[in-house]
Amino acid sequence: MFQRLPHVIRERFIVQVDGHPVDAYEGETILSALLSGKGFVRHFEFRSERRAGFCLMGACQDCWLWHVSGERVRACTERVTPGMRLATSQPGSVR
Repeated sequence: MFQRLPHVIRERFIVQVDGHPVDAYEGETILSALLSGKGFVRHFEFRSERRAGFCLMGACQDCWLWHVSGERVRACTERVTPGMRLATSQPGSVR
């Protein structure tokens, strides 16, 4: 299980992923917030398996998410921001 280390006091806020709240802390990546809160990033497109990122450094294609505005983002390299709203499938696509 992925766990945060409590070594620094940081601002805590909520980000929305598929309409669900996820705890996040200032300075951490989207991937860190998701792994700490949900334990995974998204479900595999063709099965119900959970995906958690593969390389954790922006080289693979495993952690792509979308801002609800439609912009694609890598969860492992982008930092969370207050009010962030994300989707695990492309907005407007049929799942």
